[in-house]
Parts: sequence; C-alpha cells; structure tokens
Amino acid sequence: MDRVRVRFAPSPTGLLHIGNARTALFNCLFARHHRGTFVLRIEDTDLERSTEESVGRIIEDLRWLGIQWDEGPDRDGSYGPYRQSQRQSLYRDYAQRLLREERAYKCFCSPERLEALRKEQISKRTMPRYDERCRFLTKEDISRMESSGERPAIRFHVGKGIVSFGDLIHGRMNFESEGIGDFIIVRSDGMAAYNFACVIDDHLMEITHVIRGEDHLSNTPRQIQAYRALGWQAPEFAHHTLILGPDRSPLSKRHGATTVSQYREEGFLPEALLNYLVLLGWSPPSGDEILPLDTMIRDFSIAAVSTSAPIFNRKKLEWLNSHYIRKQDDKDLSQRVLPYLEKAGLPVRRIDSPYLAKVISVLKENLVVLSQIGEYLGIFFDEKFYFEDDARAILLDPDNRKTLENVLEVVKVTPEMTDDGWRSLVSLMEKKTGKKGKGLLAPFRAAATGKTKGPELARTLPLLGRERIVKRLEMALEIKEGVLE
Repeated sequence: MDRVRVRFAPSPTGLLHIGNARTALFNCLFARHHRGTFVLRIEDTDLERSTEESVGRIIEDLRWLGIQWDEGPDRDGSYGPYRQSQRQSLYRDYAQRLLREERAYKCFCSPERLEALRKEQISKRTMPRYDERCRFLTKEDISRMESSGERPAIRFHVGKGIVSFGDLIHGRMNFESEGIGDFIIVRSDGMAAYNFACVIDDHLMEITHVIRGEDHLSNTPRQIQAYRALGWQAPEFAHHTLILGPDRSPLSKRHGATTVSQYREEGFLPEALLNYLVLLGWSPPSGDEILPLDTMIRDFSIAAVSTSAPIFNRKKLEWLNSHYIRKQDDKDLSQRVLPYLEKAGLPVRRIDSPYLAKVISVLKENLVVLSQIGEYLGIFFDEKFYFEDDARAILLDPDNRKTLENVLEVVKVTPEMTDDGWRSLVSLMEKKTGKKGKGLLAPFRAAATGKTKGPELARTLPLLGRERIVKRLEMALEIKEGVLE
C-alpha cells in the first residue's frame, strides 16, 4: 500500500466516549500496520459547546490508553494548524470559490421556516430535504437582504445522479443525490459546517483513508460531492459499526459507564480497555483474546472488521481487566493503586512501599478493578479494620467463640507466621479445637480479617503478623450482640 495518512477528529464537546476511543484505536492500528501517519485533529467549530477542558481531557484519555499520534495540536507537523477553529480562513476561501463557480449559493431561510418545511415534508411522508428556495434568488434579492442586515448561510448545490463509493468494510455503497438535498457548508455565523470543513482538512492534510463510525455514512455522499466540485480525489472510506448495549440499542448512559475517564476512575487498566475495544468488531487471525498492542498492530486489518454491530459485554471487559491485573508486576501495580488508597483515606506517603507491594501481590488475585482495593484495606491496615456484618454473625455463634478461644491459645504460643508455616499452624489448631475445614477456618478468617471472604489466609497471615492476629482474635471474642466492647 502507498503512503497511509489517517486521522481521528473528535469534537471537544464532552468526555471521550469509548465508541470514539475505538475509532481512534482503529485509525492508530491501521496507520501503524502500514507504517503510515496518524493525525489528531480537533474539530471545534461548534464554539458554543466546545471547551478547552474537553480538549485537554480527550488528549489525556488518549494518552492514558496508549494511543499515540504523529501530528496534532500538541505535536505540530507540516499540515497544521490542527484545530478547525484556527482554519476558518481556509474554509471561507474555498466557499467563495464554490459560490463563484455556482456550485453553492447563499441561503437566507430562517430556522423557523426550515423547521416548518421539515414538519410539512414528514407529514406528507416525504424525505426531509431543503426545497432549494434560495437557489433562485436574484443578485438584487441577495444584495437587498444583506443590506438589511440578514446574514446568509451558504448551501452546496447537490444536483442529480448517483453517488457511489467503495467502503472498505461494507463494500459498494450507492446514494441518490436527490435524497440528500442541498446542505449547508458555512453557517450564518460564518463558521464552516462539519461536512465542508472536514473535506477541506482531509484534502489539505493529505488524508488517504477516513475510518469512522457508520453514523457518518450518510455524510459521506455529501463530502464526496464536495470533493468532486473542488476537483479533488476523495480518500478511501471505512465505516465501522457502532457499539450496542445488551438490549441492542446504541450504547448510552443507561447501560452504565460510557466514557474512557469513567473506566479509568473505576480502576480498569488501559491495556485491558484497549484490548477489549479492539475485539468489538474485529478478531485476530489467531483467535486469541489477550492481545498486546504490538500484536494488534501486526495483525490488524480494516477489511476484517465485522459488519455486525458488537454488543458491549462488561463481564468480558472485567475478565480481561482481572487478567491484566494479575500479570502486573507487584511494584508497578502498587504505584497504580496509590490514588485509590488515597481516596480511601489512607496516608499513602507513610505506607511502606515494600509492604504495599507484598499486599498487592496477595490482593491482585481478587481484584477485578483497582477501586475494589478499598474493600480489602481493613485486612492489612488497622485504621480501616472492622468486622463486617456477616463476620460478626459468625463470631457471635457460641460454638465458634469456643473454637476461637482455643485458636487464640495456639496463636499466642506459635512462632511468628511465615509463608511456610501455614500448614503447621492449621495442624496445631485442628488438634487444639477438634475442628477441621470450614468449621475451623470460617471463624478464624472472620476474626483475623473481619471478613467472610478474601485472599488466601496462607498468604495473608504472614503480612498481618502474630501480634496483630492475636489482637484481632481478642477483639472478636469481645463482640457482644449489637456492640463491640
């Protein structure tokens, strides 16, 4: 394949949706696979809704995911500027050219008239489209309205015929021009509309492939007509399907978290989220589901992207995330959980780093997302320790209390717990209590950890130490109905 240049062009009107992150990933993988260039362009022509905060958050989330671009607002190249708000003079020049060549015309129709026209067409069960009223205005009409202060939009004249193009995912696509209608390329406030600005930008930035969601499929024939009117060759197009929720409706807030930042805050690892997103509509030739980024780059093919809409499955994402958590280096993972420890109220600066790494080594088998670490902190940090209700119920049982009294006697005279001492301790407790299995370990876990479930006791107890275990056993034996004395 010849030189490849692709772009991801988000509108900074909110946080980065995971559907848009998937589009960015597909573009990045396509560029890297073909040793091409990946461009980040900010489409901020909607001045009322676009914010600098959104620009910053989008860039931050993309970087967190590990999606890197070669050119963009923070990495200048030869085709900038990379923000549409800074390219308005370019759009105006090309709009004036289309006006001179009578491929576009000024439109003075008010929003009220256009809405009334739309409703009338819908009532007649016809496709809503502009009726070309202003295309037939005379120069005198235009001059008179502009002199009176009316500010026109500029519409592109579509004409008749079929717009046909080959989609790299869907195959040959055909659209009737008459069903499109003359569309606005410059709004009355002077800002270029999406379908015009992106044509100018994609051409001047020498974009060779446009990979985006199929919600843009209806825009493509409009853009191809603009390319043709300007005498330019259109790039190749690929429109991937959109992500659906479990009820097969478009993924939205009612299905749960939908933005990258929400998953980030919850404690999903970027490697896991990236891995999951690429599997939504694409499968590698190997059939593997655990895919490092370099494997994605090596195997990715836009032609292999499915035409069937993928269903978002949180359980699958959680499974991937727990896999990546378990594979993390203990020291690295302990650094990643620091924000969650701080949020839980632990003085993270005073936590011993080697101790925390050992705690993480034990806990990572139980974590699905990093924010869950808060559920286990009470096991290892006394300031967060308490007996959960289920544990209290076990500890209040008279038979269990007798068992714990005997266990306490054993632990008091047992040498400091080591990684290899678990079997010996269990054997001694069994002899002293006459209990085995759940009858012994359930009350012991409830007393030592305050919980009925959690990480392996054999790995947990050495981190607690004999002194702390003795103290907790004594606290457990002081529990009375409704109070802890």
